[in-house]
Amino acid sequence: MAGEGQTATQYIQHHLQNMAYGKLPAGYTRADGTVLSESTWTLAHSSQEAADMGFWALHLDSLGWAIGLGMLFCFLFYRAAKKATADVPGGFQSLVEVTIDFVDKLVKDTFQHRNSMVAPMALTIFVWVFLMNLMDLIPVDWLPMAAAQASGNEHLFFKVVPTTDLNVTLGMALAVFALMIFFSIKEKGALGFIKELTLHPFHSGKWYVDIFLIPFNLLLELVSLIAKPVSLGLRLFGNLYAGEMIFILIAIVFGVGVLGFIGAGFMQLGWAIFHILVITLQAFVFMVLTTVYMSMAHDREEEHANDH
Repeated sequence: MAGEGQTATQYIQHHLQNMAYGKLPAGYTRADGTVLSESTWTLAHSSQEAADMGFWALHLDSLGWAIGLGMLFCFLFYRAAKKATADVPGGFQSLVEVTIDFVDKLVKDTFQHRNSMVAPMALTIFVWVFLMNLMDLIPVDWLPMAAAQASGNEHLFFKVVPTTDLNVTLGMALAVFALMIFFSIKEKGALGFIKELTLHPFHSGKWYVDIFLIPFNLLLELVSLIAKPVSLGLRLFGNLYAGEMIFILIAIVFGVGVLGFIGAGFMQLGWAIFHILVITLQAFVFMVLTTVYMSMAHDREEEHANDH
């Protein structure tokens, strides 16, 4: 448990709160009753303080784990590439080769254009998201308790699954969205991109009719365009957040007597085994949708016309 004497609600809220670092204004009354004499950048001591820090607050735990796992991915694949041999490969080299071949084949089947960035990006997304999701299999109390003991603050907020933070998943989704817009304009030109938004899906071929159709097309296309990053980020966040919540609820059962401890052990094992599929599938879905969106960004109107 994160602290003794907590109710189940407090325990859940504690585990779902990020380690927020932000600015509190002068005169602010903190959770412990102290009043700030001047505006201060500090760690939030409660969920209310985190909310009052506003948009510019940083979630240090999500950022730290996301960056750290990204660096771990780069290091592991670098080592595998450096030690690669034409002889019988070792277990880890085989795993890396299988992963690369799997992603490369999927990209070739999904992305029918020329862009040397797409396959490495797909590989990065798949492995990075998988590693972040994998943190969900670590028992919910282990790392927060270790961090609390190391810091001397038993009430320290410390989330270890970056993909249960909406800021992380939407941040990645917005990066994909920015690449979509960039390559759409690069491949089709600014005019072609505007035509795509204003002359689809309704297009008569007669300019005096199309003028009246432009507002409807623009509304439909903008909604469809904006929905892509929103759904991409929310899907990953929702699935991992729900999985984390179940692990937290199971952790509460551990404290309900001997029978509760035994029952929670079986539930923990069963959910962890099932969750392996979830964390892998969500990394796969994020990678596939990103590749599909990149393919859509490279599609040109004349190519569709030739297909018909």
